[in-house]
This record gives sequence, structure tokens and C-alpha cells, in this order.
Amino acid sequence: MTTTTPARVKGGGPPQAPSDQAPADAAPAPMTHPQIMKALSGLMLGMFVAILSSTIVSNALPQIISELGGTQSSYTWVVTAALLSMTAATPLWGKLADLFSKKLLVQLALVVYVLGSVVAGLSQNTGMLIACRVVQGIGVGGLSALAQIVMAAMISPRERGRYSGYLGAVFAVATVGGPLLGGVITDTDWLGWRWCFYVGVPFAVIALVVLQKTLRLPVVRRADAKVDWLGAVLVSGAVSLLLIWVTQAGDSYGWISWTTLAMTGGAVVFGLLFVLAESRAADPVIPLRLFRNKTIALASAASLFVGIAMFSGTVFFSQFFQLARGESPTMSGILTIPMIGGLFVSSTVSGQVITRTGRWKGWIVSGGVLLTAGLGLLGTLRHDTPYWHIAVYMALTGLGLGMMMQNLVLATQNQVAPGDLGAASSVVTFFRSLGGAVGVSALGALMAHRVSHYVEEGLAALGPKAAAMGHGGTAGGGIPDLDALPAPLRAVIESAYGHGVGDVFLYAAPSALLALLLAVFIKEAALKSGPAEHGSASSAQE
Repeated sequence: MTTTTPARVKGGGPPQAPSDQAPADAAPAPMTHPQIMKALSGLMLGMFVAILSSTIVSNALPQIISELGGTQSSYTWVVTAALLSMTAATPLWGKLADLFSKKLLVQLALVVYVLGSVVAGLSQNTGMLIACRVVQGIGVGGLSALAQIVMAAMISPRERGRYSGYLGAVFAVATVGGPLLGGVITDTDWLGWRWCFYVGVPFAVIALVVLQKTLRLPVVRRADAKVDWLGAVLVSGAVSLLLIWVTQAGDSYGWISWTTLAMTGGAVVFGLLFVLAESRAADPVIPLRLFRNKTIALASAASLFVGIAMFSGTVFFSQFFQLARGESPTMSGILTIPMIGGLFVSSTVSGQVITRTGRWKGWIVSGGVLLTAGLGLLGTLRHDTPYWHIAVYMALTGLGLGMMMQNLVLATQNQVAPGDLGAASSVVTFFRSLGGAVGVSALGALMAHRVSHYVEEGLAALGPKAAAMGHGGTAGGGIPDLDALPAPLRAVIESAYGHGVGDVFLYAAPSALLALLLAVFIKEAALKSGPAEHGSASSAQE
């Protein structure tokens, strides 16, 4: 463990020993359940805002991109831009949480999110919208990472499973509520899709007020605290180059080309420089020594592949229901409820049981099995697949996600000293976001290619005159307006999108299998029952 200087609590007073070194008789009494729930209320509301912003545009995107004159690439980048900035910013938020006021950082993340949302609602073209989504992603990255960190600062690992389940439930509600709300807003003429970005602002403002009144944590400052800006820039550069390459390859340039070589080579160089910088930094963004712990290394890698599965589900279902089955944005959100219901149930139940038993590995492994099965079955999707089949497949996927997401973070937090809690928590979140960003980019590019291929095949089957239409409006990744198409062509487009989205899930299934294999090798360690970092929030000075 890294040696730190004595910490001074905000508001004056003599230096205090770090909490993990404090004598037993100085440890504050554990917080009661009502105290914890009160302290977490604003945090969970902030988490709700973060997830809502990520999902509310999913069902509105087909109409947004169509109105702004975008393509399938633009569609993918509206999602990827937020994931990219969230991924790049997460380790920095986590490190800042180890050095500065966690409460202030949560509030700052909310402010960044609000600014990005307001300007996103004013977007006049896809370029402006994508830029605003980058700002939104920075704020959401902070909220996602800090929610886990703040909770861990108040609650012991043994009790944390219960409250991780509550966070998982909030995640599920926001995930299902976002697409539903986005669909209703998009289908309401006097509102319009721009309100998809405005609607989260009041929730964020309320979260700021509630956080100010309810969250109490001590501000522990280190005299030698330094932010590793070089590491943050290098990891951002590596991730950005990787995602830009994955998104544009096969469209703007070939998968095997000088551009591909330059971008992948640049990502590798940035990655190596990042490793070098972190090995020499006094306070690295991602302490490399964490990966010497087998559990942290395996949980981080598993989170990478879980991220691919998680974000592919929320992004591509909207296109399936709207473009393959002709549903409205509102109905598209309603039809995804089985997946979110599964996530809600499994995250809540697993958290409660883990708190009672202290055993968590079985849940992660079982989640990997269900997630792999769910995605594999979703790989059989076609535009005319019976809905009850789809509902069962989505429920299996949701159950698997709920068992894996929060519990991989819990397993990691159980392995580290309090001083590394923020960095370790953000590492798992970082890899999950990275997996989601790479997955959405690569799978989005794959879907654009497969849809065009299936459209060509479908038109060729209709005869020479239809075959002359080429991609049927999908050339260059264009997103067609189904209502404006004649019946035969519409049938071809719907079939193409149904088959294309099925291919996306089929290619995502191996990532879930890899997450399962990694989880099998994680060694289960008993959850700690001792006081969490800084002890009780009721004695804090913030």
C-alpha cells in the first residue's frame, strides 16, 4: 500500500490518521440503514440522471438523425461520443475522488452534465450534437464512477451488496424509463426530440440540492496530492484513436489500409506511453500495481466484455423495433421492458443475498451464463420473430447483466485499501465503458454493412427493376423513412434491419462468453465486514 502523509479534515483540527490505520476505539459507529438511505438519496438521484441521459435518446435517435440529415455513422457516433468521453474521463474522476472532496466532485459532474444537455437540445446538425454528447459523457462518467466510490466510502463490503442492488435497481428504472420517456417526448408534437435533452436538467438540479443537504463525507486532503494530467491525456488519446478507427474503418477507409495502420499504431503508441507514464507518476490515474491483484485484473477484463453486451442491447433494440417492426418510439421503449425487468430483479435480489451470505462469485458466474445464452438467442432475431420469444431472450440478457455489473465492482472494491478505493472502482467502470464504446462503434459499423448487404439481396429477389435501386436508401449508412417507402421496398428494409440486428447480437455473444470464462477464474474472497473508508458519514465535515 502506498504511504501517505497525515490527512487533515476540512474545518481545521489536528491531523488525523488515515481511516484504515486509525485505532479501534476511534472508529465511529456504523451508520444505520435509514442514515445510509438518506445519505444515498441524492447520489441515487444523480445516478438516475446519468443513466437517463444515456438511454433517453435511444428511441428518439432514428428521428433525430433523420431530421438533422445524418447517417448510420452519425447515429453510432451520437452514442459513441458520450461513451468515449465517459470512458476517458472515468479514471480521472476516480483519482480525483482519492484526493479531493467526493461530494464536490459529484456536484461538479452534475453541472457539467447540465451544461452539455442544454446545449445538445439546441443542436442544428449532427456535428454539434456529437460535440455536446462529449460534454455530457464527461459529466456522466463522473456520476457513474463517483456513485460507487461514495457508497464504498460509507459502507463495508459485506453490507455493500445490498446497496449495490439498490443502485442496480436505479440503473434498471432509468434504463427502462429513459427510452419510454424519450419515445413519448418524440411522439408528442408540441414537445419534440429536443426535450429529450432538456428533461434531465430539472432532475439534475434537484439532485444538486438533495446532495447538498444529505451527503456528509469528510474531506481528506493530502499535502502531496497531484493530479496525473499526463496520464489522463495519454489514455484519452489511446481510447479516442481506437474508437475513431473502429467507427470509420470499412466506410471512410479500408480495414487494411495506411490510415488503419496509422490510427491503430498511434493508439498502441499512446497506450505504451501511458503505461510508461503511470509507472513513473507519483499519483497515477490508474495505479498499475492494482493489476498485480488477480481479482482486479480479471474483474476489469470481464467488465470490458460485459460493457459490449450491455450497451449493444440498449442501442440496437430501438432500431430493431422501429425499423424492422415499424413500431413507434414509445412502443419501442415498452417492448424492451422484459430486459430491464430482468436486470432490476437480478441486481436487487443478488445484492440482498450477497449481503446475507457474503458470497458473490456464484452470482457473477451465473450472470455470465445467462448473458451468453440471452445474446446467443437474440442472434436468431428476424423481423418476424414472435415477440414472446424476443421477450424471453431479453429477460435472460437482463438477468445476466444485473448479476454481473455491480458485483464485479464489489469484488474489486473488496480487494483494495481505502486509499485506492476511487482508482480501483473507476478502473472497473472504465473498462466497462471502454467495452461499450468499442462495442457500439464496431457493431454499429457491422450493422450498417450487413443491412446494406441484406437490402441488396432482397431487392435482387424482387427482380431487375428493384435491384437497380441498389441499397434502397441505405447507401452510405443512410437511415430510411419507412412510412415514405412503397410496400414491397418497405418489406425488404424491415427484413434487412431484422436480420442485421440479429447479426449484431450474434457477434456480441462471444464477448459475454469471454466475460464468463474470466469470471470462472476469479477467486472468491470473503467480503470485509469492517468499517468503510472514513467511517460514518454522520460525523463528516462537508
